[in-house]
Amino acid sequence: MFGTRLASGTVLMAITITLMFYGGSPLFWVITAISIIGLFELYHATGIEKTFPALAGYISSIVTDILVLNDQYEYLLMWLILTLMIFMVCYVISYPKYNVSQITMLFFGLIYVTTMLSFVFKVRFTQNGILLVWLIFIGAWGSDTCAYCVGKLIGKHKMPSELSPNKTIEGCIGGVAGAALIGFIFAAVFYDNRSVWWQLPIIGAVSSVISQIGDLAASAIKRNHNIKDYGKLIPGHGGILDRFDSIIFTAPIVYYLIKFISL
Repeated sequence: MFGTRLASGTVLMAITITLMFYGGSPLFWVITAISIIGLFELYHATGIEKTFPALAGYISSIVTDILVLNDQYEYLLMWLILTLMIFMVCYVISYPKYNVSQITMLFFGLIYVTTMLSFVFKVRFTQNGILLVWLIFIGAWGSDTCAYCVGKLIGKHKMPSELSPNKTIEGCIGGVAGAALIGFIFAAVFYDNRSVWWQLPIIGAVSSVISQIGDLAASAIKRNHNIKDYGKLIPGHGGILDRFDSIIFTAPIVYYLIKFISL
């Protein structure tokens, strides 16, 4: 199991490095494809992944990404309202085929998966984004790795949450400290401006906290629908949402912190 997880994780990291380096259309369309797969997994939890309303959700996801890419936020709001209306029309016409929880999940997915994940390419396409985009992964995967290692080594006090009984307070703190440290090393290696040396650790620490919340939020959704993993697409890891749950939360936070700090 560990070997499978390590192998798939290595392949995933290699693909990620390649995409982040080249950016452009390949990155945009891969993130768009990941969003659609993530929506499929989320819709599957409520049994609506192969329905007409779900198809409308997948199409809306592509349009949403295109509008976000071009900063057309006025049209984005209009499009989301139109999509919600389409969902409600399906709900009314097909009643009682779908319940309100399923319709809610359709729209929730467009915000939770598509819109939030779109900030990966938004960060990459900013000025100096080829470097700044790695803050997303430092706050998510870097934090997760540090939290796991610290938790295994010195973790004694369990988190007061039923969502992840194996997580410890020491592990969570280690994740935050580790992301801040990686952020500092990253800044020291790639930036001459010393003001950035304290800015990136702050972004790393804040995004680590948000990342851990995102991980728990994804677990809560799975618990509510009695599923262990969202899918089996990534061997040893589960589905797209099992691997990108923290990225979904971290990406928009990193984007707005970069804008706030004026990096």
